Amino acid sequence: MALDELEVDPTQRRPPARPPRAAGALAGLLAGAVAVGVGSLVAGIIDVRSPIDAVGTQVIDHAPLWLIDLGKRWFGTGDKDALRLGIYVILGLAAALLGIVSLRRRWIGVVGIAAFGLFGMVCALDLPDEPTSTFLPSLLGSLAGTVALVELLPAPAGPRRTPGRSQVPLGWDRRRFLVTSGAVAGVAVAAGAIGNVLEDRRVEEIRSSSPDLPPPASAVSAPADEALVPGTPYITPNADFYRIDTAFSFPRISLTSWKLDIKGMVDHPLTFSYDELSAMPQVQRIVTLTCVSNEVGGDLVGNATWQGVLLKPLLEQAGVQRGAEQVYSTSLDEFTTGFPVSVAMDGRDAMIALGMNGVALPLEHGYPARLVVPGLYGYVSATKWLRTIELNRWSDAEGYWVPLGWARDAPIKTESRIDVPRSSAKLDAGPTKIAGVAWAQHRGIARVEVRVDDGDWQEATLSTDVTDDSWRQWSIDWNATSGKHTLQVRATDKSGETQTEQVAHPAPDGATGYHTRRITVQ
Repeated sequence: MALDELEVDPTQRRPPARPPRAAGALAGLLAGAVAVGVGSLVAGIIDVRSPIDAVGTQVIDHAPLWLIDLGKRWFGTGDKDALRLGIYVILGLAAALLGIVSLRRRWIGVVGIAAFGLFGMVCALDLPDEPTSTFLPSLLGSLAGTVALVELLPAPAGPRRTPGRSQVPLGWDRRRFLVTSGAVAGVAVAAGAIGNVLEDRRVEEIRSSSPDLPPPASAVSAPADEALVPGTPYITPNADFYRIDTAFSFPRISLTSWKLDIKGMVDHPLTFSYDELSAMPQVQRIVTLTCVSNEVGGDLVGNATWQGVLLKPLLEQAGVQRGAEQVYSTSLDEFTTGFPVSVAMDGRDAMIALGMNGVALPLEHGYPARLVVPGLYGYVSATKWLRTIELNRWSDAEGYWVPLGWARDAPIKTESRIDVPRSSAKLDAGPTKIAGVAWAQHRGIARVEVRVDDGDWQEATLSTDVTDDSWRQWSIDWNATSGKHTLQVRATDKSGETQTEQVAHPAPDGATGYHTRRITVQ
């Protein structure tokens, strides 16, 4: 009797081998990667935000203040990159878990991927000024992920309708899994790479559309003695200027269709194109901007030459109505700020800026137009990618950060910073320089003093006073002696107010305290 004709006791048969959990986790990860990659590709093709960007934007818009503060403290200006990485990690862990569970119940993986796709669609459709097609990347990405998961997982066991020899005696074909995994990984990588290329191309097209600046009525320049502080130029280069905003990705900008509306409590609503703003008399002003999140001695402050159109004449042309209290502005990505009408009309050089340090605004800093308001922290005034300016009452609307616990009124506090020597520096005994910058925008810096250890305050030399809206560099010569030393600095503005020694964190209206550095002299 032939061997294959022998009857085999069903109870003695070996059960089909199941794939290991690691294979399920890998299947889930690859399915998730395909979903993200295809979503990114579709978004690039139809020119809408990718599912990752849609989710990231919603996280930023709805995160509690404590979480936002934590992200800024931990990651600084890299908080958006950290958030993006965090989304990838969470998606990866969830996808791996779905893959493991799907080894026994494939439908759970299918439902799970569909749920992620639905979540992405809801996030995308909730975004302002996005086309209806913005849901398509999440939809098509989830479909692609589902197909990938089904292909990677073994078919569910079931009765065979016709007899025949099994081609997979142990139940799980490892070779097929590896081949399919490689193919799925290739699809995920290719789709994601092409999607990133399309997004980079979109951003580059916006940058390349940036026109030349019209000549200003008069130019301004840095003081001749700007080299007081080694490593800290008086004018901060565009590439080094700090960037803080809520944008998870750059808005979609078309210079030909961009308009600025001035509306609300005005007699004559106005609309300006970019060309119309460029044709108006251009002013240049040196203004220091400061982020309210800047810690004492931090680097979220920069000084630049801004060019544009003064805000006050435009508001006068529109005719501000009695009772208007707030200049409420909105960006292309729906970020909002609000500051008092009195600030816009008190004579300070608040402007709609079109240029920065001699070139059109970089995309990172608000192209095509942004607000620059000397003396106010950026979170209530410095709207980038400006779209509308509305005159209203305080009760009508609140800027983005105010409901999250930050102060409505946000004048910049008098501050100073030691730039050299660096913290924990080891110096040789003898003559050395202590130097840094100080700022009190719209009030101006009158005096800077330095204290070594518990000694007397000594007045520092200040750079030329160009404008009250700009920082001033300062330096002082010190004969360093051997040992450990503590350096402190304080500034006094032109109103006579000296910055306080009281330590306060940035929330809700700016940090305070003396900047302190500890060094060792050999």
